[in-house]
Amino acid sequence: CIASAFTFLNARHMKKLILRLSLLIAATSITLSAAAAEKPNVLFIVCDDLNCDLSSYDHPLVKTPNLDRLAAQGVQFDNAHCQYALCGPSRASFLTGLYSDQTLIYTNSVYIRQTIPNVISLPMHFRDEGYFATRIGKLYHYGVPGFIGTGSHDDPYSWDHTINPIGMDKLEEKQITTLKPGAFGATLSYWAAPGEDEEQTDGIAVTEAIERLQWHKKRGDNFFLAVGLFRPHTPYVAPKKYFHNYPLEDIELVDIPDGYVEGLPAATQRYVAYRPEEQEMSEQTEREVLQSYYASISFLDAQVGRLLEALEAEGFGENTIVVFTSDHGYHMGDHDHFQKLTLFEDSTRVPLIIKAPGSGLSGHRTKAPVELVDLYPTLSDLAGMEIPSHCSGVSLAPCLAKADAKPRESAFSHMNSRGPEGYSIKTERFRYTRWGYRNSQWDKGETGVELYDHKTDPEEMKNLAGDEAYREEEERLYQMLESRIADAKKVPEGLVQVEGVTRHRVPPFDSRRRKKLWNLTK
Repeated sequence: CIASAFTFLNARHMKKLILRLSLLIAATSITLSAAAAEKPNVLFIVCDDLNCDLSSYDHPLVKTPNLDRLAAQGVQFDNAHCQYALCGPSRASFLTGLYSDQTLIYTNSVYIRQTIPNVISLPMHFRDEGYFATRIGKLYHYGVPGFIGTGSHDDPYSWDHTINPIGMDKLEEKQITTLKPGAFGATLSYWAAPGEDEEQTDGIAVTEAIERLQWHKKRGDNFFLAVGLFRPHTPYVAPKKYFHNYPLEDIELVDIPDGYVEGLPAATQRYVAYRPEEQEMSEQTEREVLQSYYASISFLDAQVGRLLEALEAEGFGENTIVVFTSDHGYHMGDHDHFQKLTLFEDSTRVPLIIKAPGSGLSGHRTKAPVELVDLYPTLSDLAGMEIPSHCSGVSLAPCLAKADAKPRESAFSHMNSRGPEGYSIKTERFRYTRWGYRNSQWDKGETGVELYDHKTDPEEMKNLAGDEAYREEEERLYQMLESRIADAKKVPEGLVQVEGVTRHRVPPFDSRRRKKLWNLTK
């Protein structure tokens, strides 16, 4: 009897204890959910090799209705620029808040921990503040299409969870038309693919992102969700339906005056004319390349639309900071050049749209010069977090609240990939570029100066350097550029730098094994 009574009392006690614990857990869950609701989430969308050929940026042919809607809800930056017009260095820059002379990354295929091992990256900063950070697709450098489906040169310290989607654009490479047989990535190539959006790598990425949103809704926590879309990086692959939007006869080619390239500074010529196969394209092939690039943009716009609709459907629309951008700009025949790696406007300029809860402005376009390196302090500021002292950028939060805000006077870019080293600044009106630097000092090698007035020459076709009518402006811009270079080379206190790092090769990709797995799921 005594044993039975003891068991009964213990049972009653345990029931009370369990009830109290349940109530405590429920109360804690409510408190955590309330805390999560007070802090904004972040949806960070980064495209690859996307220029400003978007309808919200007034392109006459390309239609991007989903990005138009996002721009109507937030602020569009019409004068935003990358700090280095190449994937790896640019991404290392804006994901760490540092300039390339601070990251020491000037090429692709370098892990950020090789050169700046103790840096606190942007997603790491949010993780430290209790956010769950997820990467889907390409955020740090990826070889495209070679390493789609792998982690490539990702930084694992930046994320709580990573997803590496792979679709038929990678698994059916043999179907792709390329200017150099068997060559992709840095070679112009394209394919109007059969099938649906969800069979492409970016379509799969967005499906995964939607599932993550649903997962976070159940958890009630804060998220930093980074979605890296591979398009429109070459090969320009999209479902056939998007190609129908751009009949070849509607595509206009850029008219380049005879002898134009020869009139550029020698340093600039080195960057413009280093891919001979692009200079030898027929007009028919050039139209097909443009059609494919535009189709890829329409495809990625549709994926952004799917993602934004899911954000609203899951109840995150009013409490999520949305950033849409690209790693750098892209030439499509202008200056007699395709792709990137120049200091012209089309190579450094990127689309940038930011929507933030309670920011004050919507549907606004600003011409204030801004930089991708500003994204780190901006997101920290908008989330109510302290801006780390190592950040070299400035917060763009004022631009989301005041139409006339100008956080900086110029946007700064650097190029050091094919011999001559150059730096460039873009103000609201002028672009000023100097070539021939070596460690901030003029070198006796290939030099050159370029000055373009966007008020009269937005295409940057007439170099005004040395023009007496612009002498005072050129001197002012020279002094501004020298100051910007000096600032961009300052090493933040506590940042460890490792010099002399070379490219790091990742393990080879076994596309045959991946394709077998893909077929099993069909």
